[in-house]
Amino acid sequence: MTDRALHSWLRLTLVPGVGGEARRRLLKAFGLPDAIFTGGLSALRGVIGSPLADQLLTHDCDAQVAAAIDWAAQPGNHLVTLADPDYPRALLATADPPVLLYVKGDVSLLDKPAFAIVGSRNATRQGELNAEAFAAALSAAGLSIVSGLALGIDAAAHRGGLAAAGSTIAIIGTGADRIYPSGNEALAREIADRGAIVSEFPLGTPPLAANFPRRNRLIAGLARGCLVVEAAERSGSLITARLAADNGLEVFAIPGSIHSPLSKGCHKLIKQGAKLVESAQDILEELRWEAVVAPVAAGVAGNDRSSLLDAIGYDPVDLETLAERTGLTAEQLLAELLPLELDGRISQLPGGRFQRLH
Repeated sequence: MTDRALHSWLRLTLVPGVGGEARRRLLKAFGLPDAIFTGGLSALRGVIGSPLADQLLTHDCDAQVAAAIDWAAQPGNHLVTLADPDYPRALLATADPPVLLYVKGDVSLLDKPAFAIVGSRNATRQGELNAEAFAAALSAAGLSIVSGLALGIDAAAHRGGLAAAGSTIAIIGTGADRIYPSGNEALAREIADRGAIVSEFPLGTPPLAANFPRRNRLIAGLARGCLVVEAAERSGSLITARLAADNGLEVFAIPGSIHSPLSKGCHKLIKQGAKLVESAQDILEELRWEAVVAPVAAGVAGNDRSSLLDAIGYDPVDLETLAERTGLTAEQLLAELLPLELDGRISQLPGGRFQRLH
């Protein structure tokens, strides 16, 4: 794409007040952004009305455009427009695809099969372990894990996704040059290095409350299904689940205690028709996904897993104990335990424990 064409795409997205619907109407009427800005005020008014047309032609956003082009020139950064071959096909099929995406990391992940895992920011330790284990298993099966980089379940899902070949995609509600929340800074840098961070918001956009429900539609739009791990009855995660259902996708939920406030959202979804799941295999079977198990680079994959079975023993064991016995990290263990679970050699028990079967 020429600099002039990219300038026009950016300008179209950076004019205040001109939202997604108006942009799509303009693109439908004029074709590419270059034609929009050379089409004349009268023609623009006929499509989006006088106030927006005047704003579109008079607003000066040259400094923002230059900053975005400079940002995209840095290694690993990408600007992906609706006309770009790298634009994810899954989002093209949604009702409100962003005109332009800011991507840090592996842009090719956006067009690979993905699965969404979302849940509470104030998750329990068990909820985080569940999210990480499910994400690692699905990532090892070849699915990229999509979530929102929030604390709690989202962060655990990203860690699990990074543990195996499917990797992870973080959809954020700020500019791609910002990290929010700050507590996830190290995780965000790892995702940018080994996965992808995606934003539709201009550089410098702060964490405005209204942006996070909007980013949820992209999480749902990229995914083939959505798992809610823990969620209160009015959780924002339920918005993502509803959007996924509206897209015709399967929604899954992990049940919990009837006394836990963080189970109420999941139980509500199950009552509404979401699939109750107890293992990643439940999801893979429902999706009719042919798992291609791929090991993590830093793990013990490719070696005889009998040593891992020996470390498990014949009594139920949790990840922390298993990490002490093997010297592996929790992420490495989760990716290594999946093939054993798929082979029927171990079973995952409630409480994040594992039981050897043979």
